[in-house]
Amino acid sequence: MLIAQHIGYTHPGKSILFSDLNFSLASGSKVALIGHNGSGKSTVLRLISNELALTTGQITTESSPFYVPQLLGQYNHLTVAAIFGVEKQLRAYYAILDGDATEENLLLLDDDWTLEERCLNALAHWDLGHLGIFSLLENCSGGEKTKIFLAAMSFQKPSFILLDEPSNHLDSSSRAKLAQFIKSTACTLLLVSHDRQLLDLMDETWVLSATGMAIFGGNYSFYAEQQSLADAALEQSIQHGEKALRKAKEKERATLVRQQKQDARGKKKQEKAGVARIMMNTMRNSAEKSTSKTQAVHHDKVNGMSRTLTELRMARPDSSKMRFGFANSALHRGKVLVDAQAINIQFDAHDLWPAPLSLQIKSGDRIVLKGENGSGKTTFIQLLLGNLNAYTGSIARQLTHALYIDQDYSLLESNLTVYEQAQSTNDANIEEHQVKTRLDQFLFAQESWSKKVDVLSGGEKMRLALCCLTLKNTTADLLILDEPTNNLDIHSVEILTRAVAEFPGTLLVVSHDQTFIEEIGMESEFLLSKNDR
Repeated sequence: MLIAQHIGYTHPGKSILFSDLNFSLASGSKVALIGHNGSGKSTVLRLISNELALTTGQITTESSPFYVPQLLGQYNHLTVAAIFGVEKQLRAYYAILDGDATEENLLLLDDDWTLEERCLNALAHWDLGHLGIFSLLENCSGGEKTKIFLAAMSFQKPSFILLDEPSNHLDSSSRAKLAQFIKSTACTLLLVSHDRQLLDLMDETWVLSATGMAIFGGNYSFYAEQQSLADAALEQSIQHGEKALRKAKEKERATLVRQQKQDARGKKKQEKAGVARIMMNTMRNSAEKSTSKTQAVHHDKVNGMSRTLTELRMARPDSSKMRFGFANSALHRGKVLVDAQAINIQFDAHDLWPAPLSLQIKSGDRIVLKGENGSGKTTFIQLLLGNLNAYTGSIARQLTHALYIDQDYSLLESNLTVYEQAQSTNDANIEEHQVKTRLDQFLFAQESWSKKVDVLSGGEKMRLALCCLTLKNTTADLLILDEPTNNLDIHSVEILTRAVAEFPGTLLVVSHDQTFIEEIGMESEFLLSKNDR
């Protein structure tokens, strides 16, 4: 189905993204492609789909792939029919129905009288029946845009499919449909995703890194298990190395002390025996040379072991190097923080929700906010925070400090540097060197402290936001996360999962990532219904 030989890609700015990659994809295989943000996963898909030109090497495919991209804004000027690839044919079809049965229109339609029906069926399957076939993508939500591409995939029935973060922005029911499609299809699939449920449906896992492409013959859980075993073995090697280094240093000190005592006893013995001064000098020089040689041997051994141990520590996965240490909330568990009673809001003179909503959030609660695309989850959050006014009902708040982290991490100030952003949230008045140590713990090395926030990747912004949380004097009364795993790589999702699981305060989370929800220990859910009007 696909063979890639010695492929490489260099950015227009002349920086090399990767080089000399070799891989092949057998017909009917299902492969997950993972790696850190910036490793080039999306670029690989774009190279295979011919959206980008190779710098080196060649890619051979048996058929053109259908590509579902991650970023969809560049298609805003297109219609649904154009994404389906049949805009001209459909316009000819409608023209013929209107009596304009020209030869040109008949040739375009080519007797495909079921074309409209098949398009509408594909849209309906992905819950897009409300869209017109000539609707522009610019008028659609992020979830709807993704589903338009998935509907086009259902319509075209390709044999080879490239999926780049297809579950981003999808609600739970659409994610379930996507998972069912992946399970049942006989197509060849290459999937880039951080969605661990989708990754576990794949037969192989490819890991793209600066050193090349590593291939594991199993799904993501198999890969994670292998990595866990490797990490455990590495940690054991580090512990053995630390123990051996301590023993070597103790032996070095003991040997030096013993040598010094022997030299001192020998000198006293020589003085008592009346050995001539010239002979004593010769014997002292010989003793010093022997001591120096012994020291050099032990010093070289200790240095060698230290270098090996440093290399082992550097090989530790990044997530194991991070320390969170969130402060505990001063609030007693069970205090009512937000009490919303019978609230609703109107858009275009219509209620957003079919019935008024009531929700009480208490200190210590961990609540998942769920609902289909378009059900108003973000609007509901803005109401709870007081950034919007309810049309009906009332909201009482007892919040000292609520923190809202959306999927774009807009709480970070784009014009600040990494260090300035950290200092701006340092209300605990931690000393400068401690702030820098904290940044280092969150994988921001010294050379990155002067980087502007607006050039950081999604994973880097997530780590910086978490770092800022740990610099706060007290934990937020309420932490709200709105689709926090969107646009993160799998490694960053694991870091975020561990951090949120350790967070001791009150949580309200919007997420369709069921694995993430389960692993952060959410205790209840609140479901929003969509008002289909």
